[in-house]
Amino acid sequence: MNGYEDFSAFYDRLTTDVDYPARAAYLLSLFERYGTGPLDTVLDLACGSGSLSVELARRGLEVVGVDGSAGMLAKAMQKAENLSCPILFLEQDMRQLDLYGTVSGAVCVLDSLNHLLKTQDLREVFGRLRLFVDPGGLLIFDVNTPYKHRQVLGDNAFVFEEEEFLCVWRNRLVSRTCEVEMLLDFFVPEGDEGTYRRLTDVVRERAYSENTLRKLLLETGWETLAVYEDQTWTPPSAETQRMVFVARNTRSLGEALEGI
Repeated sequence: MNGYEDFSAFYDRLTTDVDYPARAAYLLSLFERYGTGPLDTVLDLACGSGSLSVELARRGLEVVGVDGSAGMLAKAMQKAENLSCPILFLEQDMRQLDLYGTVSGAVCVLDSLNHLLKTQDLREVFGRLRLFVDPGGLLIFDVNTPYKHRQVLGDNAFVFEEEEFLCVWRNRLVSRTCEVEMLLDFFVPEGDEGTYRRLTDVVRERAYSENTLRKLLLETGWETLAVYEDQTWTPPSAETQRMVFVARNTRSLGEALEGI
């Protein structure tokens, strides 16, 4: 798993292009189309700095946000301070997810599952989610595609210049596994003499094929109901950069009761 402790200070400024209200509305439309029961409690897995968690809570849902980064969760708690419906934030590795009860549904967005570099790690996460999502409940997640890793991110560099910092983002593609190693250097002005403090984070992501994800979901007790290109109702194409999965927990009520 990857650390985000330095990155967390700059994350929101680097993701200003994400329309969280629109993303929340899209996710809820998927729950409405494929859900079979009321949606009242939602797990936002790998919730990051909490922007999506807050949008879901504003729509009247009880939200549990889980993330492995203390820095990200600190920002999330600041954003959620004035909500009428408090969000429960938990610092946990998603592979060791452990909630106090079950939730009606779960979401995991903005490529968070790509940070799992082994299929066994994905299997662990899907298995843990099966325990904590209600029988028949939905899991909706998105992932970067192999096309994006090979054609867009891999072996490319990006520069982001803000008033408070400069970010140099360099990527290296590991073709065999479709992993991208991202080296992020942040240069933050320090003092009045034109000097900068350098902070560095390394983030690694792996892209998985649609077939691999379908297989892992099936093996861990999830039924794949639909796969779409991000923010659309269109099936993914060969050049899709992010795809969205909708899966249903096949665990029966009897199995759930046996686990109590």
